[in-house]
Amino acid sequence: MPRTPERPRRITLVRNGPLLVEGPVEVVGDDGAVAVSHRFTVAICMCRRSRSYPWCDTSHRTRSKPASNPTDSAGSTNFQEMERSGEGDQG
Repeated sequence: MPRTPERPRRITLVRNGPLLVEGPVEVVGDDGAVAVSHRFTVAICMCRRSRSYPWCDTSHRTRSKPASNPTDSAGSTNFQEMERSGEGDQG
């Protein structure tokens, strides 16, 4: 789906939730399957529990609650730290 960039595409990271992407979008899976959405914003599943993967169906909400400060738990991503270090820059 070609796109003429009027401005950068906005992607919002939701802690313990999906990626919110301004649409319309095409999502290409690791098997090459293409999922298309023409909505103005789509929620992309990050937990892989969704029954409608790659779209989020809020299955992530059934998980146990995270630690009191999730940025301190092992394996979590501290996006503010990435921003300061420049790791999150894609160009």
